[in-house]
Amino acid sequence: METSDIQDYSGPFTEETYEILGGFLTNLPKKVRLVVHASVQNSCTEENTVELCQVLAERFEPIEYVNKPRVAEFPWHPIIAVNGIDENGKDIDYDIRFFGHPAWYQINSLVGAIQAVSFNGMTLDAKTRIQLSRLKTDISVEAFTTPEDEAGVLMSSLICNMAAVSPYIKAYICMINDFPALIPQYSIYSVPHTIINKNHHLEGVYDEKKFLKAIGRAVKSATPKAEA
Repeated sequence: METSDIQDYSGPFTEETYEILGGFLTNLPKKVRLVVHASVQNSCTEENTVELCQVLAERFEPIEYVNKPRVAEFPWHPIIAVNGIDENGKDIDYDIRFFGHPAWYQINSLVGAIQAVSFNGMTLDAKTRIQLSRLKTDISVEAFTTPEDEAGVLMSSLICNMAAVSPYIKAYICMINDFPALIPQYSIYSVPHTIINKNHHLEGVYDEKKFLKAIGRAVKSATPKAEA
């Protein structure tokens, strides 16, 4: 496979595209491994995702890639896990997952997740990292977006950085265009749409401070009330 043959919705990647990506991916402080659960024989979406991650690994030395089988009985494929790598070469799972093919603007979301893992979320404000260090409750954050959703990049990157900082946060980035049946199921009528712990719905872009408050509300509602 020629690495210049990779396709996106806007057409084939060019050397200029790779040069832009190189500005974000060439000098990462720590290696990152993209674990792709997909079968290239199953669909074009899965084939494109495998190809994207393979090419990023071939082009940029800090990135590794492995293709694993589909997860049995799990409906959302392809899946990309963005993992760190320890001193023994084993995966460090930050619970950062992409579901569907991150095309067009969402390639930037994948790049943001790679940077979040490599830098351990250090792009977040110090105050945000301190507050996240106090979190002791499991939080699942599902962000729904589309390739055309430029604002979705901001939410996806924020969520992935928080997951890289806190072991209690699980970040799930879903390309809702690849799973249209989820639109009515999750009442998603605009993107980006973010759901915290299945119950707390947020629409649009949130900054760190506002998103921390939303997490706080989710934690409070999940905490059992003390008996009188």
